[in-house]
Amino acid sequence: MADVLNPALSLNFSSFKRKRVRTQYLVSPLSLSLSRRRVTIRAAETDANEAKPQAPGKALAAAAGGSSFNQLLGIKGAARETNKWKIRLQLTKPVTWPPLVCGVVCGAAASGNFNWTLEDVAKSIVCMLMSGPFLTGYTQTINDYYDREIDAINEPYRPIPSGAISENEVITQLCLLLLGGLGLGGLLDVWAGHDFPIVFYLALGGSLVSYIYSAPPLKLKQNGWIGNFAMGVSYISLPWWAGQALFGTLTPDIIVLTLLYSIAGLGIAIVNDFKSIEGDRALGLQSLPVAFGAETAKWICVGAIDITQISVVGYLLGAGKPYYALALLILIIPQVFFQPASIAAD
Repeated sequence: MADVLNPALSLNFSSFKRKRVRTQYLVSPLSLSLSRRRVTIRAAETDANEAKPQAPGKALAAAAGGSSFNQLLGIKGAARETNKWKIRLQLTKPVTWPPLVCGVVCGAAASGNFNWTLEDVAKSIVCMLMSGPFLTGYTQTINDYYDREIDAINEPYRPIPSGAISENEVITQLCLLLLGGLGLGGLLDVWAGHDFPIVFYLALGGSLVSYIYSAPPLKLKQNGWIGNFAMGVSYISLPWWAGQALFGTLTPDIIVLTLLYSIAGLGIAIVNDFKSIEGDRALGLQSLPVAFGAETAKWICVGAIDITQISVVGYLLGAGKPYYALALLILIIPQVFFQPASIAAD
């Protein structure tokens, strides 16, 4: 049960400073999407001047002097690039792959059946490729596709709004990544000798969540609560379940714990919303910083994380695991202690 000490606990709360918020933090295999609906909850007047985007000319000029390394990782501050393969890699946001890879590792360990043999290592690597480059790449690309109007406001230098890659080329990339990810899921089921193709269906379900998060008519991102929880499930629960199902059997306690941590992922996902307040507000997207104001959203963010982790402490105590509960509590205490100072410094 020690594997429940999820790497999400390592969240660096200094990232709440909006000037340092980066898209790579997220949590989810999901990013921003669009909505033309009107905001039903007005943002606080005190936030009216927050997160003002640069004028397109200034933003494009800044991108001209951006970092090639940032471009390859798919994060803000990227240099403009004309090489199509580099642009395609940028759309998949490689910086978002590690959390999914870690989730697969945690799930494999939780199964109790992973052994350091060549075959098991090879299976886990294929599962990581499925979860990271292929399906997370699909998720990030489809979010950029449906984010193109928001990005035209917030980040006009990104590949799609800048015209560096055509929409037809983006759609082709989406199809190849999706088919590749689902194909690897089916391969893993055959390799593991599953009677029921559970890894394939987990991959299919995650892809569906990614699509309805970004695309109309559902567009889960329209609601900050549902959308951010979907992001948490995508980044925490699904890769864990895939890793555990590949080597063993999903158990009720693991499902409960990973879903709890997906609620914590809701808080982490809010960090990504701070950079897009102006664009979200302009297009009627009800992200939590827009709906409640940046100050309230910061407390929702840390509260979701803390309450979830403390709930897991209680779960471990109830399950007769006092030492695991104590270890988790020791990790939570400094996190909670430094949160008010971090928020006040913003």
